[in-house]
Amino acid sequence: MDKPVNLAECDDKDMLDSLCMQMATAIERWTVGKEDSSTAIPSLELFRRESPTQPSNCKIEPSLVIVVQGAKQLLVGNRSYAYDTSHFLINSLDIPGNSQALEASTDKPCLGLVFKLDLRIIAELIAEGSLPPPRERAPDGSSTLGTITPALLEPCNRLLALLDEPDTISVLAPLIEREIHFRLLRTDQAARLWQIASVGSMSHRVARAIDWLRVNYARPLRIEELATYVQMSTSNLHLHFRQLTSMSPLQYQKWLRLHEARSLMLNDRLDAGTAAFQVGYESASQFSREYSRLFGVPPKRDIEELRRQSTLLQS
Repeated sequence: MDKPVNLAECDDKDMLDSLCMQMATAIERWTVGKEDSSTAIPSLELFRRESPTQPSNCKIEPSLVIVVQGAKQLLVGNRSYAYDTSHFLINSLDIPGNSQALEASTDKPCLGLVFKLDLRIIAELIAEGSLPPPRERAPDGSSTLGTITPALLEPCNRLLALLDEPDTISVLAPLIEREIHFRLLRTDQAARLWQIASVGSMSHRVARAIDWLRVNYARPLRIEELATYVQMSTSNLHLHFRQLTSMSPLQYQKWLRLHEARSLMLNDRLDAGTAAFQVGYESASQFSREYSRLFGVPPKRDIEELRRQSTLLQS
């Protein structure tokens, strides 16, 4: 294992460069032959891209995304968020988006990590009162970019290093995870985290609406009931839901249904008609049209291609 970086011995740029190099070495080792890798730490995932890519459909969840080599971009609605070794990406809601690698090659792949945020930890840290409330207003949207600091990157490096000491993960990982949340609340994106974690805020209510839709995606959506559930007017729910997700509640439900149907066809080997009805569609032809619109090809062809790609990766 590489020697840990001594933050007292170098300035910020040197610290960041050293930490990124150290983390890139570790991530490259853990991701050989893979694009996306889960780890023994449930909150931590790693990624590797060996060439620039076109935007690909992805599911975003509350997370911190850090690139330690190369550059990536997230597209949400008509907004784009390009990030590299100088900027981190914060996602505060479960929403759809498109991800692409901007700078990557076989010799120097794009490498990084996804750290899943726990909004309960953020709320606890805020409630403790040791952090001053941010002065600036949080920007609109569910995703935002922040400036990487050594203080944030260093605990991420230590969390990554635990993968080489699996017997320590159960004890040390929760401590480091809490520190990462604390460090995030001291970055230039603290306002976004305060907003989403604050009970009663519009962002918190939209998050509750999203949670309800995720559980009840197969049920007919009655927007008045959803608005009552999150204690908002229907007009306010539509307005703030679209501001944060670039979608209406109905469009979000449709996205959930199509992704769940795709999973059922791929993993449970259901046919398109059965999967469509199971996720709440009443018309197989409408399901096929909307599936093709989202994924670019009809259901049967899409699943056949996904299985072909999976077979190639395993060979």
